[in-house]
Amino acid sequence: MSGAAESGGGPVRPVTALAFATAAFVALLIFGLGTTSLALNEDVVATPGLGQIPGITATVLATAAFATGLWAAVRRPPASYWGAAWTSAATFLAYLAGLWFGAVATGAGLAVAGAITGRIATTWFGLVVAGAALVCSWGGIALVRTRAGRPRWPWEDEFDE
Repeated sequence: MSGAAESGGGPVRPVTALAFATAAFVALLIFGLGTTSLALNEDVVATPGLGQIPGITATVLATAAFATGLWAAVRRPPASYWGAAWTSAATFLAYLAGLWFGAVATGAGLAVAGAITGRIATTWFGLVVAGAALVCSWGGIALVRTRAGRPRWPWEDEFDE
């Protein structure tokens, strides 16, 4: 194996950071909403009869907004950590829009959809959505900005005597 094939360290490619951060966002969003629901002993969407469509629609739109916002932040060097704030805001608003559209699509009236969306926006569930987006987008930007090399064990040093 030649030494030229090994990477000397450097940033993670933007597309790789985007893939890792988006997967982490979906996992953290689902975990966070589930844990919050369990801790508060409340459903995320507490209106009976709506099913899962509003939550699925909200998650899909939030994930799309997250990926789009993070891609805009990491594709230009140097990536700015302010992109995490904008990505978090866009993701939060997309989640609310997806929840509203999903509720309307399942037959809820405009007022009921607005009440559901307002409840999420003003409770811990909304904070979970925004927090998951902030943490994961910050992590994705940090991956692109890092200059660290891969971890090495002490015995891997070629200059060891």
